[in-house]
Amino acid sequence: MSENIVSRKMLSTREMVLIAMFSAVMAVCSWISVPTTIPFTFQTFGVFCTMNILGGKKGFFSILVYILLGAVGMPVFSGFSAGISALTSYTGGYIWGFLFLALVYWFAEKFVGKKIIVQVISLIIGMAVCYICGTIWFMYVTKSTFLYGLSACVAPYVLFDALKMVCAIGISVRVKKHVRI
Repeated sequence: MSENIVSRKMLSTREMVLIAMFSAVMAVCSWISVPTTIPFTFQTFGVFCTMNILGGKKGFFSILVYILLGAVGMPVFSGFSAGISALTSYTGGYIWGFLFLALVYWFAEKFVGKKIIVQVISLIIGMAVCYICGTIWFMYVTKSTFLYGLSACVAPYVLFDALKMVCAIGISVRVKKHVRI
């Protein structure tokens, strides 16, 4: 009896492969960038696809694997950067914020449901939480104000992130119709 309970809590090999695969998707998406002070990357597109396709729990673990890969030196972040220095740089808070985005999504999925409107709203709220985490970290590292952080690190990217979110949702809906996840 206790073996059966334990086996239900563990991830299957298939789930672990999906988690790893979407960590790789996020890495590839982060390498596609337009260089600016804070680069325009497709990293958030990868995060949005991961959440919508894998769901909250597996999406959270995929993001965690992605961050851990970067922390140990795999060049998975924008500009092929890696290491603790990338996670503690002025943009590192946005990477850590992806975990909070995933937690918002997971919480909404668990307590509100898995309908498309719940997914969209949880991604929007999660992205706002990610922006706040990143901006607070940016303020700490650069010794700047919250308004400066918002104007430099959020305002130029909101529209682009919204467009990536819409595209990711559209792609995710189609993928889930044709692939058993």
